[in-house]
Amino acid sequence: MTEPAGVGQRLAGKVAIVVGAGQTPGTTIGNGRATAILFARHGARVLLVDRDDASADETRRMIVDEGGTAEVLRADVTEEDDVARLPRACLDAFGRIDVLHNNVGIGTGDSGVTAMEREVWDRILDVNLTGTMLACKHVVPVMREQGGGAIVNVSSIAAIASTRMAAYTTSKAALNALTVHLASANARFGIRVNAIMPGLLDTPMAIEGISAASGTSVDEVREQRHRVVPLGRHMGSAWDCANAALFLASDESAFVTGVVLAVDGGQSTRVG
Repeated sequence: MTEPAGVGQRLAGKVAIVVGAGQTPGTTIGNGRATAILFARHGARVLLVDRDDASADETRRMIVDEGGTAEVLRADVTEEDDVARLPRACLDAFGRIDVLHNNVGIGTGDSGVTAMEREVWDRILDVNLTGTMLACKHVVPVMREQGGGAIVNVSSIAAIASTRMAAYTTSKAALNALTVHLASANARFGIRVNAIMPGLLDTPMAIEGISAASGTSVDEVREQRHRVVPLGRHMGSAWDCANAALFLASDESAFVTGVVLAVDGGQSTRVG
């Protein structure tokens, strides 16, 4: 699936921060980059945040080439001083913050608990959970002052399904809980907070990442993943995640908050 340019202005006049707007190198597009591009196509001005500023700048060039507006900020979500710069950078560039999209996640070195290295556990939770908490900590006050905003956190169906990855699974389950907490705590300020739980998507982090870690060919990884998706026996793409994010960021979901939305081709229907 691809997303054609010029297909509407569902975020016209809005400003979005996309945390994790770069991506792992690969032949397809990642969730953060696809979401940033789609937001821009729908009229948002976008602050692209990533610890890999070269990758984020590649996303910026793609947006600018289509006539959109974007700026890049290098930041490591595990460093609070870096994250604290997000709101000021966005306000200086665009004057407001309407959307915060948190799309950061790693699983390198993960395992079951009995084989878990403490450093791996700490790193995965720092990136996947604490990084999102810090982004919300520093952006929410601006949204409260403005009288509203939308936050979209990217979780995973690993949060509700059994996996061999103890730290990743735990971090995403906790992210769902954090999302619901934030939604409840900020509803009176007009701030909506929702999460997306992607299933098996054809992204560089998933395909090339698993291939490199397992020694399995890229084609075989794809085939293995296709076979376990109920809907059409075919993985989704980053555009599926991006389209869900667009809905949750837009005024079309003005009465939606505290939702954890599975974008998984029906995989979560098999849980239990």
